[in-house]
Amino acid sequence: MSRIGRKPVEIPSGVTITVGKDNLVTVKGPKGELKQQIDRDIKMEVKDNVLEVNRPTDQIRHRAMHGLYRALIGNMVKGVTDGFTKQLELVGVGYKAANQGNVLDLALGYSHNIIFDVPKELKVETITEKGKNPIITLSGSDNQLLGQVCAKIRSLRKPEPYKGKGVKFVGEVLRRKAGKSAGK
Repeated sequence: MSRIGRKPVEIPSGVTITVGKDNLVTVKGPKGELKQQIDRDIKMEVKDNVLEVNRPTDQIRHRAMHGLYRALIGNMVKGVTDGFTKQLELVGVGYKAANQGNVLDLALGYSHNIIFDVPKELKVETITEKGKNPIITLSGSDNQLLGQVCAKIRSLRKPEPYKGKGVKFVGEVLRRKAGKSAGK
């Protein structure tokens, strides 16, 4: 059985979960409201501030959906209570980041700056200190959207393996390669 799927989702105070028609789960909390469409075979029960996700059979498809939807609902509950934050670091000479509202202006070594519109559901903050790499901080309640936007920004200039230049997550360990001279 799915260990993640069997684990109940605890509902903190101030959070309400409603299952509407067509298995549309709505989670409301202090940081917003999130919705997720759930597979019609997966059933949910709320008892004593705990949500349990159940599956009808042990088919491979049902087992996969069981853990997936429990994890998605758990992330929704965490998102509307605490929220999620990810940080990106720009490594490279002349790489800069600035924001005005939700418009991100990136200088990544190309001939023109890249103007990136961040969805209104997320908050953007840029930190530039002298002698340190610029850091972009993205935060919001939707973990899927946050990860997707971070991946899109990172894809604008992926870190290369020789010098490590590019856009990377803070704390990400890159696999580095030796240059031509070290190979001899």
